[in-house]
Amino acid sequence: MPTSPESITAQLTDLSAQLTAQGRRVQSLCEAAFDTVFTCEPAACKAVIARDEEIDAVDVAIEKAAVDLLTVACTANAAMPPQQLRAVLTIVKVNNELERIADVGTGIAETAQNLPPGVSFPPTFRVLTNSVVGILRDCVTALQTGNAALAKVVLMSEAAVGEFKKTLVREVQQQLAAGHIAIGQAAGMHDLAVACVVMADHCTNIAEQVLYAQTGTIVRHMEGRWEEVKV
Repeated sequence: MPTSPESITAQLTDLSAQLTAQGRRVQSLCEAAFDTVFTCEPAACKAVIARDEEIDAVDVAIEKAAVDLLTVACTANAAMPPQQLRAVLTIVKVNNELERIADVGTGIAETAQNLPPGVSFPPTFRVLTNSVVGILRDCVTALQTGNAALAKVVLMSEAAVGEFKKTLVREVQQQLAAGHIAIGQAAGMHDLAVACVVMADHCTNIAEQVLYAQTGTIVRHMEGRWEEVKV
């Protein structure tokens, strides 16, 4: 593997493109997973679950390529400026976050398999899923374009997902108490709401890495606010 500055730049550009493609792949899987919740079609659920295998394979390939790049650069004593080192670290960390998001999406499709046909969801659930899809879309776009401002928007959006989840859980509890839904349905809706929050949390982790790669700033969540620490 060549280690000239131009070669390293080209390899990082290629890795970044692979990571963006993986992000869109994960986004598509999650959108399809949410659709299965509303349709409860077994074939669609199985199709979503099967797509996770490709994402796992790409995850391994990207990590291997990043490690190989660093290994060869170190062996050849090739100088890499801080921005390039941050870029490699970001690729490895974001790659892992994307794989975990895909796992959550797969879990959503698995949960949908066990929902009874014709199950009715409170309107808040559609709002919740749309919000998470929007956050994931913005997250991948920020990663692709290196848009630090959009990454900050993703960070600020996490709180809204948490509030939607609280509202949904409250509505489900009310429906359960009124006898409108069975306890199994209520448990399934609760699990799906938790999955949405977990997915949004992974997105904020990616947004933090975008800020780190672009500005060298480490972002930490401190008592309801985001605090930036310049490294």
